[in-house]
Amino acid sequence: MTVTPVAERSLCARQRSKICAQMTMFQSQQQSHDTEDNEYKNMQESQETHISNHLDEVVAAVSINPRKKIQNKLPQTVLFQPPREKLHLCEEKAKSCFSSHQYKQGIHELSRCIALTRICYGDSHWKLAEAHISLAQGYLLMKGFSLQAKQHAEKAKEILTDFIVPPYDDNTDVFKCSVELFHTLGRAFLSLQKFKEASENLVKAERLSRELLQCGRIVKEEWIEVQARIKLSFAQVYHSQKKSQEALPHYQEALEYVEISKGEESPEYVSILRELAGAEQALGFHNTAINHFLQAHVIILGRSPSQEEAADSAQLVARAAVASRRPEHHDVAEKYFQESMAHFKNAEGAGNTKFLAIQDEFCHFLQITGQKERATLILKESLEAKVEAFGYFSLEVAETYKLVGGADLAQGNHSGAHKNLKKCLQIQSLLYGPQNKKTVATQQSVDILSRAREGTTKPRQSPKAKVAFCTSASQRPSAPRKGRPNLAD
Repeated sequence: MTVTPVAERSLCARQRSKICAQMTMFQSQQQSHDTEDNEYKNMQESQETHISNHLDEVVAAVSINPRKKIQNKLPQTVLFQPPREKLHLCEEKAKSCFSSHQYKQGIHELSRCIALTRICYGDSHWKLAEAHISLAQGYLLMKGFSLQAKQHAEKAKEILTDFIVPPYDDNTDVFKCSVELFHTLGRAFLSLQKFKEASENLVKAERLSRELLQCGRIVKEEWIEVQARIKLSFAQVYHSQKKSQEALPHYQEALEYVEISKGEESPEYVSILRELAGAEQALGFHNTAINHFLQAHVIILGRSPSQEEAADSAQLVARAAVASRRPEHHDVAEKYFQESMAHFKNAEGAGNTKFLAIQDEFCHFLQITGQKERATLILKESLEAKVEAFGYFSLEVAETYKLVGGADLAQGNHSGAHKNLKKCLQIQSLLYGPQNKKTVATQQSVDILSRAREGTTKPRQSPKAKVAFCTSASQRPSAPRKGRPNLAD
């Protein structure tokens, strides 16, 4: 069969189109394979990114500084540190924070200790209860967190109740933890003004610690430290109920235990000494109270304190001397007021707010001891510093104007008293409002002084008017008087 040139050309065209179609199909298949490969690669990368992000979150949750973003890649030994090592670091950091009074950061570290303890020991171990107790004790150092302390202490109690099972031979650490638990619960109830519950838990802590000592589970030195804290808490329970007589022996016992365990120069000894002096002061034992405040002051000065710490200590001695209201203590009060002001002045200068506050207290002492002119002079000199420190429209400036006005009034300077009380009234009206009782009292004083000034500025009657008045009065008919009987009659 012969193939014509036309047929040959059409056959070649069909073959070329078929080959092109096959090539197109192959290219599309290749592209689809490439697309699938890319999608798989992207999915794999996203999974790796997700896993990496998840690891970052886990590391951040148990790392030492979770809120700080890690800029540089840390070594594997640091990044994936064992939880127990992290727990130890957190405990040390918490102690450091509380010793430097960084309570908020310390609470944060103790919260992380609970999480790490749960990882290391589980949900039912006594170590977890101990971590909750530590957090409760941290909350008790902060004002207004007593409920949180109580909540964590009760959580620790639940854990210990489930953990302690017979036999009890290997549970010495658990019983020690129980002593801390009852003591912490007692302090939490004391902060919440629930004195009955506080006493009950403190009694349990004292009884259990005594039993541990008798069984040889704790040494005498450790028992003395525990007793010092328990006795102090007992004293605070009684003192908070204004039962200073019952609190006094507990303060004295706590002081003896602290002296044995930590020495007379320890901060704990000074703290208990001051609380003991406060109880003595409430009972009227002023000489003993002043001596104890002086003893604490000497200890403070002996360990190179800051200016502010020395000033606060001297101020406590001065206040104790003033509280006695005895003339023989006036010299002591003035001496330690002056010492306190000198320390505050050296710390931040005469414009320091604490210096100005103690200066006002000293002026009040001068006024009640009859040195009003001296007090007025000091108050007038302090006005400029107070305006600079607090602003003109402030309570401190208003109170100073009031004190100066009162001193002027006592000295008979009615014009100066009216001027200063009027300035006080202006500030009080702005700060308190015109209806406040302080503003109303000052307004009444200003009104009385204003009327007195108006009375003194009225023109007096002339002598001529007085003479005319007397003349007219003499011209009035007088009532007939009975004459004396005549001897002749």
